[in-house]
Amino acid sequence: MDAGKEQADEAEGLRLVRAFLSLPPDKRAEVIAFAEELARAHGQPGEGEGTSPKGSSQR
Repeated sequence: MDAGKEQADEAEGLRLVRAFLSLPPDKRAEVIAFAEELARAHGQPGEGEGTSPKGSSQR
């Protein structure tokens, strides 16, 4: 992968993180649930299961 493509991918990732963090907490929870559902649907093992931010973000 060339440096230009890596920088573009990194910039896109940062934009996605920024957009996610700008969401209200209830919408963030919906996004997390959707991503987890997609991962399960594709049969990928859940890396880091049990370390979901759901438990630590609620005080």
